[in-house]
Amino acid sequence: MSTTTVTPEPPHVLAVDDSIVDRAVISRLLRSSKYRVTTVDSGERALEVLSLDGDNVHMVITDYCMPEMSGYELLKRVKESAELREIPVVLMSSENSPTRIRRCLEEGAEEFLIKPVRASDLSRLCSRLITTLR
Repeated sequence: MSTTTVTPEPPHVLAVDDSIVDRAVISRLLRSSKYRVTTVDSGERALEVLSLDGDNVHMVITDYCMPEMSGYELLKRVKESAELREIPVVLMSSENSPTRIRRCLEEGAEEFLIKPVRASDLSRLCSRLITTLR
């Protein structure tokens, strides 16, 4: 009789940023910590991914300042959705604006990171947030 060990899938993070460079940096940092990463370039694309595969997304990390739909607007849409509201959303920005940060946290963001995001920021954040989901 053989036993099969099932290895759990690594947590899946949806990274949203209109900057290809910032998407690549976030993706590399998360993958080096063994997370699965899907990257998209807009809030609209993020909502498309979430509508198709929201059950398999464990966290959304999004830039605050993007054209058309800001990270703040994406946060509000996720938190207003009965299907998506439990997914942790983290915002990031190069601007350290206490008013902006407070507004995002009040709207339901789990965290607000100041760019440039470091590996230590993500590992601390991911271990804390994703552990609570399991």
